Amino acid sequence: MAENQNIEYKESWRDEYLGWICAFANSQGGKLYIGVNDKGEVVGVSNSHRLLEDIPNKIVTVLGLVCDINLLTEDGKEYLEIVVEESNVPISFKGEYHVRSGATKQVLKGNALQQFLLKKNGLSWDDIVHPTATMDCIDEAAVDYFVRMAVMAQRLPQEAKSYSPLEVLQNLNLVDDEGKLKLAAILLFGKNPNRYFVTNEFKIGRFVNSESDLVIQDVIEGNILQMADKVMSVLKSKYLVAPISYEGLHRKETLEIPESALREAIYNAIVHKDYAGASIQMKVWNDKVELWNDGSLPEGYTVDTLFRKHTSKPRNKNIANAFYKAGFIESWGRGIDKIRTEIQSAGLPEPVFEETCGGMMVTINRGKTFSDIISDKQLVLNNVLNKLSERQKIIYDRLKETGIPCVLNDGTNKSHVVKYINEIETAKSIALFIGVSERTVRRDLVVLQKEKLVIHTGTLNKGQWEISSFE
Repeated sequence: MAENQNIEYKESWRDEYLGWICAFANSQGGKLYIGVNDKGEVVGVSNSHRLLEDIPNKIVTVLGLVCDINLLTEDGKEYLEIVVEESNVPISFKGEYHVRSGATKQVLKGNALQQFLLKKNGLSWDDIVHPTATMDCIDEAAVDYFVRMAVMAQRLPQEAKSYSPLEVLQNLNLVDDEGKLKLAAILLFGKNPNRYFVTNEFKIGRFVNSESDLVIQDVIEGNILQMADKVMSVLKSKYLVAPISYEGLHRKETLEIPESALREAIYNAIVHKDYAGASIQMKVWNDKVELWNDGSLPEGYTVDTLFRKHTSKPRNKNIANAFYKAGFIESWGRGIDKIRTEIQSAGLPEPVFEETCGGMMVTINRGKTFSDIISDKQLVLNNVLNKLSERQKIIYDRLKETGIPCVLNDGTNKSHVVKYINEIETAKSIALFIGVSERTVRRDLVVLQKEKLVIHTGTLNKGQWEISSFE
């Protein structure tokens, strides 16, 4: 059998191999064979009986472990089998913590070591107590919001409305015995959690043709409990479209991607994010939305695991518990299934889930709604631009290039989906730029307005231009 996660071969014993035993104990356990080469061939050991006495003593003395050691024989050659059980406490070797990764041994450092130690002690990262944060850091309005949501979801009793903020945090196990706040308390209810966690951000960007083609962006900060509401508000107002339809006299605006699916994906990203890593990122393209959060899947889980019945293993247990109590998520690992069901019910292609760049990304197709608007309007725009003189095209480009891009949430009933707001250029400044008279520029601007390429709002000498643009 070839070497793997649970098997390692060594031709002879060296005390440094205690590090391999340490790695097995810190991982899923395994077997170390002495007297077997890398090909799995038995080469034998000549001092098997002495090793049967020395190795167990060294394992106990150095690692504090008791392992079974078996003397085996093949073709007249003796070799040893050291059986290492997984330890429920962290094991160190010469002050370092080793783990098994595939057929290799790794030394844990930094954040990986911190996560390992917490896990072995039955804790999660958000269980750590902050040394200086006090209840003065907590936003009472955020606590009130949580209680309202939790009572509405029937996951807290009505009397919870009378609890003090400290009592709410104590019931959520977010305060230790000395009254100090856990990290989860600051993230969930903090007045300014970014003071303590610089990557507690939700970044949204609108991209067109490539990663370098960023049209507009927003950064959402604040407590993570209310972050999803803020994100959805920004998405609706600036990034996604909501085509308008009517049922009788009732006007309906249905978001192009089901809001319930988007919210579930956003909740998943917030709850499972590695808060020692990078910010959450959402990239909105013409044809899709990509949502990525730092943090890999739980040990032993793959993307395929998410599509089958599985238990929920949140990275941040306290954060997940608060989101569950608030009615935002379920506690049975049903989030992925909910996203897929909602997306498919809307007639959109199946969302794609993948592990990438040390985190999880979900890609949701926008379907035809937005891309059709873009292509149809682009065709109209091209036809109009072909009617213009070269000077008029230069004026139009000047207004667009010096403007501020803005993506509208205007569905299919408006003339323009993407526009530029220009509060800088005037007929006089444009005239100076292209070297013609101000009167000539004013005549050309009238033509551009008649073709509905530009719209002027405000007074004659003070106002702003709105310029259509599709790229």
